[in-house]
Amino acid sequence: MTNIQELKKYKNIYMIGIGGISMSGIAEILKNEGFNISGSDISSSEVTDKLIRNGIPVTIGHNVNALKSADLVVYSAAIKPDDVELVKAREIGIPIIERANFLGEITKGFRNTICVSGTHGKSTTTSMVSMCFLEAHKDPTIQIGAALDNIGGNYKVGNSDFFILEACEYVESFLKFYPKAEIILNIDNDHLDYYGSIDNVKSAFIKYVKLLPDDGILVYNADDPNCSHLSQYTKAKSLTFGINSTNANFVAKNISFDKNGYPSFDVYYNNAFYKTMKLSIPGKHNVLNALSCIALCNEFGLDRNDIKNALVKYKGAHRRFEYVGEFNGVKVYDDYGHHPTEIKAVADALKKKQYNHSWIIFQPHTYSRTKNLLDEFATCLTEFDNIIVTDIYAARESNTYGVSSKDIVEKIDSLGRMAYYIPNFDDIVDFVKRNAKPNDIVLTQGAGTITQIGPKLVNK
Repeated sequence: MTNIQELKKYKNIYMIGIGGISMSGIAEILKNEGFNISGSDISSSEVTDKLIRNGIPVTIGHNVNALKSADLVVYSAAIKPDDVELVKAREIGIPIIERANFLGEITKGFRNTICVSGTHGKSTTTSMVSMCFLEAHKDPTIQIGAALDNIGGNYKVGNSDFFILEACEYVESFLKFYPKAEIILNIDNDHLDYYGSIDNVKSAFIKYVKLLPDDGILVYNADDPNCSHLSQYTKAKSLTFGINSTNANFVAKNISFDKNGYPSFDVYYNNAFYKTMKLSIPGKHNVLNALSCIALCNEFGLDRNDIKNALVKYKGAHRRFEYVGEFNGVKVYDDYGHHPTEIKAVADALKKKQYNHSWIIFQPHTYSRTKNLLDEFATCLTEFDNIIVTDIYAARESNTYGVSSKDIVEKIDSLGRMAYYIPNFDDIVDFVKRNAKPNDIVLTQGAGTITQIGPKLVNK
């Protein structure tokens, strides 16, 4: 890293919630820079096991004694103010800092911090950009919000001035970073429990664009009306991408799909043919994600053959329309999407595949999102032949909204379609195994515990 001097005064850093997808990546970066890192998490996982294997001590539960040797405590946003370790750190006067602020300090240390943001598609696009930079032997440091098999997890510590980072808009955490380049994929009405309105979401993205230096790079979606005004808020170089906006800098034309639903398309750069690209993941939405990646990588001088090779090698991040397995000739997929726009994109991608009937098993994520977008959820779920809805995954909330999954099912009924409300996962597995036919496709959808169903269906 070129400049991490401000952090050097903290030799021993303790991380509360170290098993989190972002926190674990930060821990590895810091260990690589020579810091003494330790931490705790409420439960063990593949992530905590990996940290321990890599020489980072992790306590499952709490360890207030470990704080005595700490110079700094970093905590994730999920940690409550009354957490015993956090209380103890304050009591004995150890400096504390929240994860996003701390990650922001780390981004200062890289000459080229590349932030990938947008309401949908961040993990996929961050993975695509990462693959391209790896293919071009740029040795980037990487942090993604999902596991990527090509780097053996959700992060990689590199030895260059490139830091490729998934930048989440929730609670405006992306405003803590110091980007040299930004991709903005789209702006949609999500996280309204925090923002309250789409206008507030748009305002946050304007503030985010203003973080770019004058010699920075802004890549944004010309097809998204919520993005179209962004370039006026920065002196950085602006590049656009699109499918419908034929005057964008990077445009996809002649899009076709194979039997798996994987697209091939011709890329045009400023109206001149650039390269024919092929993806190994399904869906038109991923053509847009790939275009944003191509625009950014081209601006950083990557060879277009490296970009092409990397994109075809990319088989998807975990939980992004991920193939789980099959039973009785029925294929099972799993997807993280938990917003109507994402579910609709998956439904459209699915329709490009060859199959008999489709099944969706949907677990809504948070009461506030379910309440705010109830009609939209019902509408997008009717894109599937068979619909099962299970209980809402509460995440950080309690049900002060008076909403339940039965409300979605009733709304689907009112649209003239049948849906099943089945709260118990084992009952869902039994129902699907009894009723799904060979050559059907089953999709488990949501950001909570819904991942448990796929392995049960395919007996993993």
